[in-house]
Amino acid sequence: MTKSNAVSESLSPAVSSFDGPALARICRDSLAVEGDEQLITRIQKAYPDYEIKRARFGHEWYRLGGIVKPDGSRMAADLNEWAERTFLECGQDMDALVEFCEEQNLLATHHKGVTLYLTAQTGVNAEDFVQIEVDRTQEWAERYLVNNDDPPDDVESIIDPIIPIKIKPFAIGSARYAYRRKTEVALFMSELGKHRAESHPAQRFFDDWNHSSPANMHTLSDFWSLRLSQHLGRHGEQRMNVEVVLNTSSNLPSLDASANTRHGKPLATLLSRFDSQAGYPFAWYFFMVKGLISPHIGESVHRDLKKDYAYLPDRDTATLRRWMDAPYSV
Repeated sequence: MTKSNAVSESLSPAVSSFDGPALARICRDSLAVEGDEQLITRIQKAYPDYEIKRARFGHEWYRLGGIVKPDGSRMAADLNEWAERTFLECGQDMDALVEFCEEQNLLATHHKGVTLYLTAQTGVNAEDFVQIEVDRTQEWAERYLVNNDDPPDDVESIIDPIIPIKIKPFAIGSARYAYRRKTEVALFMSELGKHRAESHPAQRFFDDWNHSSPANMHTLSDFWSLRLSQHLGRHGEQRMNVEVVLNTSSNLPSLDASANTRHGKPLATLLSRFDSQAGYPFAWYFFMVKGLISPHIGESVHRDLKKDYAYLPDRDTATLRRWMDAPYSV
């Protein structure tokens, strides 16, 4: 476990029964397939008191794999380690190493992965949820280890060639899950606040949700999740940060380009339509704070409020006015 993950695990409060080692076992024993239904079902069965939801997927990522023969049989799990060790075993003779790779027709692999973000609401406040991160990975053979027409000059050129000879990719073994971490968000935010003179923008985002219309009928984690970072600084100090991330990237609501110049009933109609598409009231405000729509929208609404246009509930009006007094973004 990395230091980053260890910090997240140590934050687990007594009120939550989510256990890192138990989640790791579930991930290891679950069949990794598109849709991830078996994994979610198994976690749900292990924690029946909470509703487990898939929040979002992270971006696809890649990392170096190992070495296989053309039939897919394993030569080495770590390309870096194998190349450096075999170079030494060849008496640091690059020609001998290249000749061996050519004779065996060795293939290099890479791991393609995506991080799955699951959430479980544990309380009534926006930040009262657990976020579970799981990597789904698949190893692929994708290229010959060396290019016969342009032999590598050094070990680095074997590990990361400029012009690799590609093959038709094929999977090595089965896809698998790897548990990354789980984070008790409320406690993470509390710990984060101890290292700051003022509230983190993400905490203000949670607070705004708790004090506005969406809190009456929706949980924030249905629509937003977190990208967390934790590491130790140069002098051993703990550094933590968090970014609020929209769960969906498709079918996003949008505002008419002329919305910035509208006011009164036309603007209220546009915002109401936006909220309906987003799935919860006052959604435009949170999209604005995230930077997904222009802050001029908030300014236009605020001007309407001063002109006694009353198309926002009182609690949303108060939230917007707090933002106008001290604007922030996440």
